[in-house]
Amino acid sequence: MTTTGSSTQLDQLVTRVRHGGVVVLSGAGLSTESGIPDYRGPTGALRTNTPMTYQDFVSSSAGRHRYWARSFLGWAQMAQARPNAGHVAVAQLQGLGLLDGIITQNVDGLHQAAGAHNVIELHGGLDLVVCLTCGKRESRPSLDVRLRELNPDFHARATRVNPDGDAEITDDQLDGFVMARCRHCDSDLVKPDVVFFGENVPKPRVEACYALVENARCLLVLGSSLTVMSGLRFVRRAAKLGIDVTIVNQGPTRGDPLADLKLEVPLGVALTETVAALT
Repeated sequence: MTTTGSSTQLDQLVTRVRHGGVVVLSGAGLSTESGIPDYRGPTGALRTNTPMTYQDFVSSSAGRHRYWARSFLGWAQMAQARPNAGHVAVAQLQGLGLLDGIITQNVDGLHQAAGAHNVIELHGGLDLVVCLTCGKRESRPSLDVRLRELNPDFHARATRVNPDGDAEITDDQLDGFVMARCRHCDSDLVKPDVVFFGENVPKPRVEACYALVENARCLLVLGSSLTVMSGLRFVRRAAKLGIDVTIVNQGPTRGDPLADLKLEVPLGVALTETVAALT
């Protein structure tokens, strides 16, 4: 593995992308330039509160209340986020026919907002919520309107918003928050349509990702520490099959030993320069 941010290595990135057959695997680091902090990179830090697990969410009304109060605040920041130069560059590479697919671990929808299409959202997306009782879905902006109507005087202040849209607030700020119920069946088991900790990614989605990776010429990892197996498994599969693995991430990743090339440069700069060199 070669690790550097030199122009020579950027030339190598251009060469890898130029020949097409690239599958992108993106993580939270790609969205930091849009104002969304990551968990472990140089612009982020590990969250201080315990993330909501699927088991806690479905079994505890108090847990759901706590989650939605935090998420109500976090959504305001997530909804304002706009694609950065890195997202735009990925969409441009796709437009040039050089990408066979985009797999993202992010739930912010910024790839699509930048113009990318056929994006596999490995962990789902925050733009939808689903009722676990009746299965009906609602757009998050629609739910947000209802939450605002129910909570005109809720003014808690978040100390941090995580990449999953979960804001960090103290428990004493939860008083007075009112949850919105399903508008179809009135259940309070309304959940963002994302994969929580302790919840499995749907098998057909995982299989679709494996199919993309197995047919790729190059797996290009953008802004992921690959700390969780959810993303690392695709790097391992690519390496096992002899597929080129290129990682662009500021900071170490669990996939570094498997990478053919590792660049530690700002993603917006590296990807913008790559597009410029190819057009």
